[in-house]
Amino acid sequence: MSDRLDQPREPHVVRLPRWDPDAFGNFAEKFARFMGTAKFLVYMTAFVIVWILINLIGVFGLQWDPYPFILLNLFFSTQASYAAPLILLAQNRQADRDRLTIDEDRRRAQAQKADTEYLAREIASLRMALNDVATRDYIRSELAKLAEELDDAAARRHQQEKADRKDKKSRASQGA
Repeated sequence: MSDRLDQPREPHVVRLPRWDPDAFGNFAEKFARFMGTAKFLVYMTAFVIVWILINLIGVFGLQWDPYPFILLNLFFSTQASYAAPLILLAQNRQADRDRLTIDEDRRRAQAQKADTEYLAREIASLRMALNDVATRDYIRSELAKLAEELDDAAARRHQQEKADRKDKKSRASQGA
C-alpha cells in the first residue's frame, strides 16, 4: 500500500464471514425434530421440577428465583420466541422439499402416461395388422375346406370315370 497522492488507494474490502445458508436450516430442522419428541418433554419436565424444588427448598442456600418463578417464566418466553421461528423455518424447508417431490412425481406420472398411451397405440396398430395376416387356425380351416373340395372332386372324377367306362362298354357292346 502506498501513500502516494498520484496513485489511487486500494479499496478496503471488508470480508464478512461466509456461512452456508443450509447450515442454519439444517440446525432448525434438527431443533424442531428434537422439540417434537418425548425425550425433550421428559428433559424439560425434569428441568422444571429441579428448578422449582431448588428454588422452593433452597438446597445449599440456592434460591435465585423465588416463588412466582419469574426467571423461569422469562426462560420459557425466550425459548418460545426462538422456537417458533425455528419451527416455521423447518416447516418451510419441508414444504419446499415436498413441492419438489410433488413436481417430480407429476413429471414422472406424465411421462408414464405418455409411454402407456404410446404402447396402447402400438398394440392397436399391431392388432389391426394381424387382422390382415393369416393365423394358424385360419390356415388350418382353409386347408380342411380345400381337402374336402379335393375329396369331393376326386369322388366326382371317380364316378365320372366309372360312368365313362360304363358308357364305353355299352357302346362297345352295341357296336359289336
